[in-house]
Amino acid sequence: MNEQIQAATVRVFIALAPPDDAKEELAQALRPAYDAYPGMRWNRIEDWHITLAFLGELPQPAVSLLMPPLAELAASRQPLRLALRGSGHFDERVLWSGIGGDLQGLRLLAGEVRALVKEAGVPFADRPLNPHLTLARSRRDDTSSVVRAAAGLSGFAGRTWQAGRLHLVGSNYGRGPGPIRYRDVEAWPLGLAR
Repeated sequence: MNEQIQAATVRVFIALAPPDDAKEELAQALRPAYDAYPGMRWNRIEDWHITLAFLGELPQPAVSLLMPPLAELAASRQPLRLALRGSGHFDERVLWSGIGGDLQGLRLLAGEVRALVKEAGVPFADRPLNPHLTLARSRRDDTSSVVRAAAGLSGFAGRTWQAGRLHLVGSNYGRGPGPIRYRDVEAWPLGLAR
């Protein structure tokens, strides 16, 4: 497929991303789990993110409509001090790392992002925010690997870092078979307007 041709729709979400050194610190702590549970579907480190609002499949014009207000919101908000802390799982199938630091600021930013999306008339499933970073998924017939990996990572306490950019992320641009891949549609620095 020619990359110059854009799909009529794109699957998108709005997120923050840890810096590379914070992700590498967590990846080092995960090495025993990588070795012990090779059958799990591990997310690529470059795709790790903290979702603020999952919007799903949107028409390209709706995505473009969101960009100016997201840029304005990002410029008006200060960077957040966050950390990757501990771990857990959803339904014995999804392994995640928890988030520590300025959770009040994170919830406030997520609420503002979601309000902006609603004001733009973009429908989405407004689920409660549960700040986390998804690391892996188990195979359908494996209900124990995620639980054991979460227990092994439960004491992880990463260094504090600054979340300095708001990301509008698209997933599976190529829409082919294989693992999900993410790419920034656009990203804006936090705190430019002073």
